[in-house]
Amino acid sequence: VQLQASGGGLVQAGGSLRLSCVVSGRTVSTLDMVWFREAPVKDREFVTSISYLGTTTYYADAVKGRFTISRDIASNRIYLEMTSLKVEDTAVYFCAARQGGYGRSWFEETNYNYWGQGTQVTVSS
Repeated sequence: VQLQASGGGLVQAGGSLRLSCVVSGRTVSTLDMVWFREAPVKDREFVTSISYLGTTTYYADAVKGRFTISRDIASNRIYLEMTSLKVEDTAVYFCAARQGGYGRSWFEETNYNYWGQGTQVTVSS
């Protein structure tokens, strides 16, 4: 399974970006998928997730109401729509995946065994 994230860039505070993560080797309908982010001198943190059935999503409190995760089965990718961006959203964003229905915590990066390469999001004030 390979994941490739894209869509990052430089945006002003209050702006929007849409990240994309295309999956090859498995269909997204069989994978639980997540976005994590890693800011300078900070640990990698959970951002949002979507279950393999597409019926369950979770969001970190810091992004709730501003970010939306979605998926497109036809193109085998997931998206992260980010609005009302803040300077503190600046980070490298990673998409990750695991076998659907794994049953372990959504929020621990060690519970995901497929990772994309990351895409940089920089929010300026």
